[in-house]
Amino acid sequence: MNDERIEWQGHPSQWQNLGWFVACVLLLPIPWAFWRWLETRNTTYTLTDQRLKTTRGVFTRTTEDLELYRVRDNRFEQSFAERLFGLGQVVLFTTDETSPEVRLTFITDAEAVREKIRALVEARRDAKRVRYLDAE
Repeated sequence: MNDERIEWQGHPSQWQNLGWFVACVLLLPIPWAFWRWLETRNTTYTLTDQRLKTTRGVFTRTTEDLELYRVRDNRFEQSFAERLFGLGQVVLFTTDETSPEVRLTFITDAEAVREKIRALVEARRDAKRVRYLDAE
């Protein structure tokens, strides 16, 4: 039985496409901007108490799961433009072989999301009795 609880769900902001939108007005055809908008709109991050699920794709959907106990470290990044719009990036460094680095880009209140992930990672590690050993 799956008793996962959704803790947070979000999408990247369309502000990440600002350059593309401006270029479409000046140089590129408008369908290009519409495609970029669709790609961004169809990217969803779902954080549960057990995993982070990233779903992408317009016609073909790809879902990637990251078990939270696999997260080694995290980082919060925020460019000047992102600060202006209240956005940021959360970067997760993992022990997962297929996704050693996971980025949640252009999300609202990214620093709070990072703290939520950090707390959930610790809780999940305690529940599974898993510890990460950093050996050099």
